[in-house]
Amino acid sequence: MTWGFTKPQKRLHAARAIGYALRGIFCETQQMHTRKKQPLRSNRDAFRGVMRNALYNRSRNFPVRKVAAMPKIVITDSDFENSDFEFAMARAAGVEIAAFQGPKPQDIIRNAADADAIVTSYGTFTPEVFAALPNLQVVSRTGIGYDTIDVPAATKNKTAVCVVPGYGTEVVSDHAITLALCVLRRMNETDADMRAGIWDYARHRPLGQVHGRTFGVVGMGEIGRATARKAAGLGFRVICTSRSLVPGRRTPEGYDIVEYEELLRRADVVSFHTALTPDTRHMLDAHAISLMKPDAIVVNTARGAVVDTVALAEALKADKLWGAGIDVFESEPVERDHPLLSAPHTVLTPHAAYWSEESGEELRLRAMQAAIDVVSGVRPMDCLNPEALRF
Repeated sequence: MTWGFTKPQKRLHAARAIGYALRGIFCETQQMHTRKKQPLRSNRDAFRGVMRNALYNRSRNFPVRKVAAMPKIVITDSDFENSDFEFAMARAAGVEIAAFQGPKPQDIIRNAADADAIVTSYGTFTPEVFAALPNLQVVSRTGIGYDTIDVPAATKNKTAVCVVPGYGTEVVSDHAITLALCVLRRMNETDADMRAGIWDYARHRPLGQVHGRTFGVVGMGEIGRATARKAAGLGFRVICTSRSLVPGRRTPEGYDIVEYEELLRRADVVSFHTALTPDTRHMLDAHAISLMKPDAIVVNTARGAVVDTVALAEALKADKLWGAGIDVFESEPVERDHPLLSAPHTVLTPHAAYWSEESGEELRLRAMQAAIDVVSGVRPMDCLNPEALRF
């Protein structure tokens, strides 16, 4: 708790001070007319002196009350170059803020001991973390997935968990299509040749085209649907699979819905857009790869562990696939000796699919706003467990 004036008290205090000052000016002016032998002071000087005395004397005896401490938001870890954006939002909202770079459970417990809210990018929130932070009202993640947050443990602790769905729909789907086309056309390989002084596309054949090929989308959430729309717009035939869709039917957009294994057998490009759950971990493993066409392309912009990347690297080295475009990895940053880094016909990016300047600003704003909302007693958007809210 801190000590301070309420707004009505401040207004009353100011009014009284001005009243005393004006009365002092009147008395001072009267005295100046009667004390002929003393130098006269201007009304302005009189006002300043009496105003100062009134404020000082009255403030010592003015009643005060205890006011609630300012709520505190802690950024436990961040994927961004600085936290200036978040600090500006906190100041505008009248909220205290601190920033650290410690995503491990022990780091979070140490750095957020007095936090009312946490904003995180990759923090690991175990039951032990929530047990150590009983006053924590909300964890707001700068992303869509929440596999590093134990949501049941958060709910038990009355801690809301917020994410930011939809912020990267367009940019991630752009990236997935770009990876597919770069692999299909061997863009990175011919670019490397050009820089080495080699003018010979034929050495990288076969080179493919969109027309006549089938694009398979695994997971038809917002990003999956956007990827399907863009693939169809380019001329791919699109098929899809998703746990929420019934095989044998069509989506409202007209895409055939098929079983996962059928998609693997039919698609020339298999693009993953699923959340990471126990059911989706390594859903593309050695067995699943064996079902695919020998000239198929794998694209993953979802979660790293959806694909068994060691099995994928082995298939690429054995020339059992056309190639792969991968943005996410099971361990990040990816190990320098990971077999995928030496596998042929790959386009690899460092978990960059989610980022554009536009999507990044939206992501940071919405994640921070959710934290501010909760500590301000406002129901946040995109809360996974609203029953945990304490108001």
